[in-house]
Amino acid sequence: MIRVSPAMVKQLKHTMPLLPTAPTPQIRSAGRYPRYPGELDALLAIVPPSAGPEMFAGLPEAQRWQELNARSTPRSGTVRSTTLANRHQTLAVLGYMGAEASHFERLTLAGRLLRESASRGAETLGLAALSASKGRKTSPEAAAASLEALLAAALGQAFSLPNFRSGKRDERRIKSIFLADSGDLDVRYAAASSRGTNLARWLTALPPNILDARSYRRAIAELARDNGLSLRWLDERALKRAGADAFLSVSSGSAQSTAGIAHLRYRPARRKSTQSPDVALVGKGILFDTGGINLKTHKSMLDMHTDMSGSAVALATLLALAELRAPIAADAWLAIAQNDIGPKAYRPQEVVRACNGVTIQVIHTDAEGRMVLADTLALASRTRPRFMLDFATLTGACVYALTERMSGVLTNTPALVPKLVEAGRSSGERVWNFPFDADYDSELESKVADIVQCAVDGKGDQILATRFLSRFVPENLPWAHVDLSSATRSGGLGHINTDITGFGVRYALDLILKQNILEECSR
Repeated sequence: MIRVSPAMVKQLKHTMPLLPTAPTPQIRSAGRYPRYPGELDALLAIVPPSAGPEMFAGLPEAQRWQELNARSTPRSGTVRSTTLANRHQTLAVLGYMGAEASHFERLTLAGRLLRESASRGAETLGLAALSASKGRKTSPEAAAASLEALLAAALGQAFSLPNFRSGKRDERRIKSIFLADSGDLDVRYAAASSRGTNLARWLTALPPNILDARSYRRAIAELARDNGLSLRWLDERALKRAGADAFLSVSSGSAQSTAGIAHLRYRPARRKSTQSPDVALVGKGILFDTGGINLKTHKSMLDMHTDMSGSAVALATLLALAELRAPIAADAWLAIAQNDIGPKAYRPQEVVRACNGVTIQVIHTDAEGRMVLADTLALASRTRPRFMLDFATLTGACVYALTERMSGVLTNTPALVPKLVEAGRSSGERVWNFPFDADYDSELESKVADIVQCAVDGKGDQILATRFLSRFVPENLPWAHVDLSSATRSGGLGHINTDITGFGVRYALDLILKQNILEECSR
């Protein structure tokens, strides 16, 4: 057996960057009737199933596209491909999607088109989405939605996750993207959303010996500096002074006292840096979860380096808001720790006090996410945001309820539910609203403390966990919790073709900037 020494780990950290370095592909407009410059490696197009020969007139080698379309009766969601006759033998990939399709369906189709083109190792892509015609009526909105899905899928495919293979060769990657008739597409928003999603994917994919609390703090500091964000790091001593013993009970099992809460702030121009935020984004950042004293099984523990994806989503969303120069003040609070085993690890039946004074009876040490979030939510609440949104890979119960295709959302403000659900439809990152009724609190009653950490069995744990968290959020503060059951999925999800999806960034940006959730919170 080869032993990996601390020196080897240190060397590995120095040779592998903590943050992605590859540039985003260039995105260019190719005009309404594209005459693509040079010869593309692949040209991808989405059309309605009713497409007739005239619809392909603006594409290179229109006859070849018409022949591809005429092979058989098209069905929505299907993909077919051929090779164009130019010297470069451009791969032509055709996908079908009706005007009534959901955005998730469009993203899924776009992901399939990108998988089809991946075997070519394409460096230069053309993307087109053509409108259906019925008499004089067209559906430009459907075409714009399909083009956005194609661009999101292309930017996701172009992004390489961390790779530690020795002697690896440079792989061909997408470097240039040409968009046909992109007039209705907000390319700047789409690119910022994709960069945020890709950053969340990158951080979530990093191995736990590379992304530990110390290196995560260093990466956050670099991102804050490069993007004009302020950063305050609350280390374990500061958290002890604040009375954040729920958080510290989890970090107590770690050999090193490197855990902490990162508080980042973005303020647009002409807004005072001290002003209360419009939005507070909170993320669970458990860098590795052994389960603690209640040790996980091998299979359950294997991928627990991804248990910090909630913090990656909150961080990446804040960075995207800064990139877009969004006219809102936003904060991010990242609860960064490990749930380790050790002589000082917290145990079932301990009673700890959170920083808002609520006492907690510990039931199961593998319910650590709600412990670190309890203090983090309480501290974030003190800044008096208009709306608070947290992301966490919190419960297996949510995965059992929804699978990894959707994530769960719960809120203390019923009036927000329509916008919370619509943001999932609009972004293509779907969510399901679970009940938040107060009678569930009877399952969390304690004989020795204010509340138990969790129920002994796992029934409805996604609901009970959120009811637990609500004890650390003021009742008059509009708040929503996203249980990230879609953070990872074998084979990917929607337009993302890797197991780590980055789910949540598209959703949060849509909710904040397109659904105008703050307007509802102000009523």
